[in-house]
Amino acid sequence: MFTGIIEEVGEISNLQHKTSGAMLQISCKKILDGLKHGDSIAVNGVCLTVKDLNKAGFSADIMPATLESTNLGKLLPKSKVNLERALKVSGRLDGHIVQGHIDGVGAICEIKKSDEFFTIHIAAKQELLKYIVLKGSVAIDGISLTVQEVRSESFGVSIIPTTLNSTALGSKKPGDLVNIETDIIGKYVEKFLRQEKCNETMTMEKLISLGY
Repeated sequence: MFTGIIEEVGEISNLQHKTSGAMLQISCKKILDGLKHGDSIAVNGVCLTVKDLNKAGFSADIMPATLESTNLGKLLPKSKVNLERALKVSGRLDGHIVQGHIDGVGAICEIKKSDEFFTIHIAAKQELLKYIVLKGSVAIDGISLTVQEVRSESFGVSIIPTTLNSTALGSKKPGDLVNIETDIIGKYVEKFLRQEKCNETMTMEKLISLGY
């Protein structure tokens, strides 16, 4: 589990596509402290498992399904990526609960600047937008952000200077794809309500009226 608070911006040193999946190598420094083989790490919000590591960085395998549902497969050498180690039980949950399981990708459609602050609008499919709630939480490339506006085909998030300077989001431009993970709480609530609706619909009276 992660918090969406980015610890370091790493750099892609190699992305090797295989017959099935790919192998990603990332150059970094800060997050290597205490990192070991088999640990989970969020790369642009995608939970990956450390395969090998050295003083210059680490590598991880990417499954075909992950390549298809995220922006990792479209990265190039020198691309910047957001990195976060898994949350410690004793750590503070400064962002929100982020699983590292990407729901889909969106495309940046608009970037507005007001003084030091930026508002980024992201176009997304309805299957994602239904979980986007005004003032709710969303993870964009692994960054925990607050939804400031919801439109029919997109949503907007405001970026403070600290986030812009400490993540790879500052280098994004319109048309770039970003990974989106919606709030897990919303998905649970939807499932519970759906089950409750089914339970309410199938009553004894309903069964009798159907001839049972």
